Amino acid sequence: MEGSADLGKIFRCANPFDNEDTSLINHFRVGMVVAFTLKLPRKGVSMMTSISNAGSYLRHTQAYTSRTLTTADALPIADTGTAAGNAKPGIPVSAVKALDMSGLKITSVRDNPELRDLMAEGWLRMQAANSAAATDVPDNAPQNTYATVKVNGKIVATLYNGGSAAMTNQAAAMVGDLQDPPGLNGGPDLAQWRAERIAKAVGGTVEKASTAITQSAWKPRETTSSTYTREQLDAAFEAMMAEQQKAIAQRAGGYSNQRESSRGLADVSA
Repeated sequence: MEGSADLGKIFRCANPFDNEDTSLINHFRVGMVVAFTLKLPRKGVSMMTSISNAGSYLRHTQAYTSRTLTTADALPIADTGTAAGNAKPGIPVSAVKALDMSGLKITSVRDNPELRDLMAEGWLRMQAANSAAATDVPDNAPQNTYATVKVNGKIVATLYNGGSAAMTNQAAAMVGDLQDPPGLNGGPDLAQWRAERIAKAVGGTVEKASTAITQSAWKPRETTSSTYTREQLDAAFEAMMAEQQKAIAQRAGGYSNQRESSRGLADVSA
């Protein structure tokens, strides 16, 4: 068996790694061929594979046990004992009794004056609220700003001409329960009083807005009347019933059109 000198001689004569185009896997193959040709011991094989730089390490394939899953494996484990213990008995059909409708009387809302007036009052308030929402400018609109309170250049509170105020959570915690003085029921005067108290509590300054108005120029919002005449209630009830009938007719028309369209589709497919 040739020794290490012979091995060196082989590599000196024909070094298979002088070719830069030879890949690592080719190096590994050449090393293995030389090792087996020289019939080197087992440690020699390791040396050759190291010389050939075939890889950093050899990792053996791990053996895993395979198992075929079935549909039953995905189903939860049934606890028949607990389910049976928690089950509640149902009501048997034989125990169900029909209500006695012989003493009932169908009454129209028109025949109940108290209920009719309550419905009419609710309808009138709803109409007034919808009308105000469509035409009136909200109290907290930008054009209704009275002043702002700033701390280090940042706005922590905004006051509006109606007297309402909006604050950050931190400012509200520092102000606490702000009790308005008697006699100030709203308007710019209340806004000014609140702005000064908020600025004092948070250590800020009050900056009056260009949209601020005076107390004399402020017009309070009209309150919705809660008292209606007999004529108003009767007219409101009739208008409410007319709207209801119109809505019922529209729903019925839509249902009829839907049936007609579905019937036409059925005829075409047939």
